[in-house]
Amino acid sequence: MAALLEVRDLHVAYGQIDAVRGVSFDVDAGQVVALIGSNGAGKTTTLRTLSGLQRASGGEVRLDGDRIDRLAAHEIVARGVAHAPEGRRLFPRMTIRENLDLGAYRRRDSEVEADVAMVYDLFPILAERRAQAAGTLSGGEQQMLAIGRALMSRPRLLMLDEPSMGLSPLVMRTIFSTLSELKTRGTTLLLVEQNAQAALGLADSGHVLETGRIVLSGTGADLLRDEGVRKAYLGED
Repeated sequence: MAALLEVRDLHVAYGQIDAVRGVSFDVDAGQVVALIGSNGAGKTTTLRTLSGLQRASGGEVRLDGDRIDRLAAHEIVARGVAHAPEGRRLFPRMTIRENLDLGAYRRRDSEVEADVAMVYDLFPILAERRAQAAGTLSGGEQQMLAIGRALMSRPRLLMLDEPSMGLSPLVMRTIFSTLSELKTRGTTLLLVEQNAQAALGLADSGHVLETGRIVLSGTGADLLRDEGVRKAYLGED
C-alpha cells in the first residue's frame, strides 16, 4: 500500500541557492516522522514546499497517490494537509476562538463546534481564555493555539515546524505530551524540531538533513542511538 505522503527527489531553490537538493521520504498514515538538522539544513523549506507556500524546482509530492506539488496552498489544505509554521503566524488582534474558526474556514460540515471542543480538551488554557486576543498570550499558549488552529481543518497530515522554539522546558514537555496524545489518536505528523531528543523520542522514523540533503534515516530509536546524531544534535561528546 502506498504511503499517505510521498516525497520524491524534491528540489527547491531560492534564486541561485539550492536549499533542498533531492530529498525523498515517505510518511505512512498514523505515523510520526521527524526531520532534524542544523539551521539552514532545509527543514523549514521542505515543509513550506509541501504546503504550497514555496514552489518546488524539481521532483514530486504525492498525497494518497495524487500529485499536490503543483497545487496552490489553499488547494493543498483542502486535500487534507495542515501546516503549523515556525513562528506560529497567528492573527494577534483576533481572539483565540476567532483564530480557531479561521482554521476551519474551508469547512461546511456540522462538526466544527465538536472540533473546537476537542482543541479545548487538548489545551484547557485556551478554553479558559477563548475571548482573549492571541497577541496577548504567552509563547507557549500561542504555540498551543497554532496547533489547535491547524487541527481545525481536520487534516489527514499535520506538519509542525519547530513547535518547541522559544519555550521553557516545562511548556515544551506540555506541547510534546499533547503531540504524543495526538499520535495515540492516530494523527499523522510530520515534525521539524531543533530538540532532536524530544522529536526522535516521539517519532516512528526520522531523517537527518544537512545542506539540503538527507544524510541519514532510520527509526526514531535507532537515530537516538546513533553516535553521530548524539554528538551533532544531542550535545554528547
